[in-house]
Amino acid sequence: MAEIKVPELAESITEGTIAQWVKKVGDRVEKGEFIVELETDKVNAEIISEEAGVLTQVLAEEGDTVLVGQVIAVVEAGEGAAPAPAAPQEAAPKAETPAPAAAPAAPAPTPVVEETTSNERVVASPAARKLAREKGIDLAAISPVDPQGRVRVQDVAAHGTAPAPVAQASAAPIATSNGPVVFAPAAQTDRITIEKMSRRRQTIAKRLLEVKQSTAMLTTFNEIDMTNIMALRKRKQEEFVKANDIKLGFMSFFTKAVVAALKKYPYVNAQINGDEIHLNNFFDIGVAVSTEEGLVVPVVRDANAKNFAEIEKDIADLAKKARDKKLGLNDMAGGSFTITNGGVFGSLMSTPIMNGTQAGILGMHSIVQRPVAVNGEVQIRPMMYVALSYDHRIIDGKDSVGFLKTVKELIENPEDLLLNS
Repeated sequence: MAEIKVPELAESITEGTIAQWVKKVGDRVEKGEFIVELETDKVNAEIISEEAGVLTQVLAEEGDTVLVGQVIAVVEAGEGAAPAPAAPQEAAPKAETPAPAAAPAAPAPTPVVEETTSNERVVASPAARKLAREKGIDLAAISPVDPQGRVRVQDVAAHGTAPAPVAQASAAPIATSNGPVVFAPAAQTDRITIEKMSRRRQTIAKRLLEVKQSTAMLTTFNEIDMTNIMALRKRKQEEFVKANDIKLGFMSFFTKAVVAALKKYPYVNAQINGDEIHLNNFFDIGVAVSTEEGLVVPVVRDANAKNFAEIEKDIADLAKKARDKKLGLNDMAGGSFTITNGGVFGSLMSTPIMNGTQAGILGMHSIVQRPVAVNGEVQIRPMMYVALSYDHRIIDGKDSVGFLKTVKELIENPEDLLLNS
């Protein structure tokens, strides 16, 4: 018998959430095969079986929080556990025989045992499963309100109460912001959809709030004329793709400009540690990537030592890994500065929030054709607003404005980037 335990992923990770069981009780498992996906604060981890055999026990449901080192499943080697798949077949007539799938050691089980058979095939929230076990209700017998068939707590609570909608119409007290308590129909779930925050979304919310509360964050703005960089990119695109098998984007230009500006203004590349200021002599640039589960910030290592093609490839590879949920902890650890591009979603201007313990973040925005004064004449130019949010505790206004002005000048005169590489 082999126990499947939550592995140690990193020093800072002590727990995770069961995201998805790939294997079910009774399934054949090969050595090294992926059987469950674990969602942590930072990444999704695939947990494998160290033994070949049959999955005989699943000790944590999808949505459950589990600790590092906790046993979450059991795999029995050989063919000894092969009879396990027969349990669901015997469970069909359980309305007449309360617990046909119970272990031999429990000849007189309570109705709670009914949930261990057909309920495993029902999609339900962890809270709904818990309530169903307590009430001895078979989840398969419940008609969920959710159009996708997911059983929620409200469905379990309403099951078997007739007539449910009428009886509960005035039974749900709701406290309002003004103080008095009003009553709303408890069964009126079509007006509100309640979703539990994913572990990653909870972590994002917690850390963003911590940054806002623990730093003296301030934002300064500027605008960049993108005419020259767009013309250069257009002229060199075909040649660049042929030579490097990847497109030349704006991110490599901004990354190079940021590195040059960080060298000129080192306190923007620093962080506070107690009563000390740690000036980073490396340039690991985080690039914010949007995924279905929220924003993640993988890091382009040693950006100062890489050329445009290497930076573009790194960003493309990290973005793909992020969207495929393949990012590792090393991909996101230790960045010294971050770039985020809200312009891809149409943002005209924003005040980005700094990432972790970093002292600054650059926000890029949409490129918009606007009238601007050029040598005393009004011309229509492609303009981008940029924003630098920074920790005012260690970065003065002079450095913050100078940093952003340097980025602006380098982007408007991209050939100067070669002199700063």
